Amino acid sequence: LQRMLSMAVEVDRSPNCSSCKIADVIFPFILNIPLRSQREAFLNTMESHLLRCKLLELLFQHSCDVPTTLPLSLAKILYFLSHSSVLLQYEDETAIWQRWDEMLQYLSLLLMSYQNVVLEHLRSSLNDRMDLIIQKAKPKLQDSDDISHLDVQLKIEDFIGRMRQALGQPFPWQIVEKLCMLR
Repeated sequence: LQRMLSMAVEVDRSPNCSSCKIADVIFPFILNIPLRSQREAFLNTMESHLLRCKLLELLFQHSCDVPTTLPLSLAKILYFLSHSSVLLQYEDETAIWQRWDEMLQYLSLLLMSYQNVVLEHLRSSLNDRMDLIIQKAKPKLQDSDDISHLDVQLKIEDFIGRMRQALGQPFPWQIVEKLCMLR
């Protein structure tokens, strides 16, 4: 399945457009995956970083009270950090800290996948991508990719404050580890 999805993204002249269409079709099924381990297995084994980004973007947009119109960028990932609620509320037996842990896991996965999309020119068609790689072209950044260390620090502190209200102190070590990784 993952190989077929990866090929489907690359078939069209615009992988960005293909990944959006495929993500729109797959997204409702991801919402219905009952276990975190199954969701993570699906997302972690995804061969297409671009498709993974689009699915995670939809997941975070779904969890925001006020969705943003920013294009997928570092600024949008910071927006998700500040405005996303805890994902997938229907799991009653899951401890609240595990939901925050899952959200941090997906934010880190989105950030790493987005970095691969930019560095490997994955929004470009396969032919154009090969030319860019041969030319050793620099990654094409968007205006909303220009964020400062202060922006990151403020958003992380805001996020920690939200999490502190929900969980109290001290945080479980899994949360602390993922926060360090995300920073």
